[in-house]
Amino acid sequence: MTANTANRVTLQVGKPAPDFDMATTKNLETLEERARLADYKGKWLILFFWPFDFTFVCPTEVTAFSDHLDEFAELDCEVLGVSVDSVHTHRAWITTPREQNGIGEVKFPLASDITKQVARDYGVLDEESGAAHRGLFIIDPDGILRYQVVTDMNVGRSVDETLRILQALQAGGLCPANWKPGMKTL
Repeated sequence: MTANTANRVTLQVGKPAPDFDMATTKNLETLEERARLADYKGKWLILFFWPFDFTFVCPTEVTAFSDHLDEFAELDCEVLGVSVDSVHTHRAWITTPREQNGIGEVKFPLASDITKQVARDYGVLDEESGAAHRGLFIIDPDGILRYQVVTDMNVGRSVDETLRILQALQAGGLCPANWKPGMKTL
């Protein structure tokens, strides 16, 4: 069994989320602030991975999450984006305007998984290309993984669906198919 296979076996909804410690863009000047799973204790966390900065689908996702950050904050949820690029590449991407294939200012930190260990731990690393698949994980305030989805690198995620899933997880009941906030649970 490879290390990647072993990690996939331990990554399971309802179990503790894998720990992490990554450099981030929290301080765009120094790039010295880090993100650790423990930093999010007591809050919900959306942790999402994308393949690489300065590509085509990735900026649409990062900016969409940023544009909806207030809605996540209302749900006591923080967002952390991750790719295998360096924090220096993240900073360049942030300081490049959207019209020039950058993302401009984003309202949440981007983390660097330059060692690719976090992508491995979360089962999203494509070892052949060295890129992370589009993985999205919802971690509860106790550090328990409550939701995971991994998609092909060519398919962007829906922020609206992520918000809906987060609200369903917080609803405290059984949510039927197509449940939306305001609907009764089972």
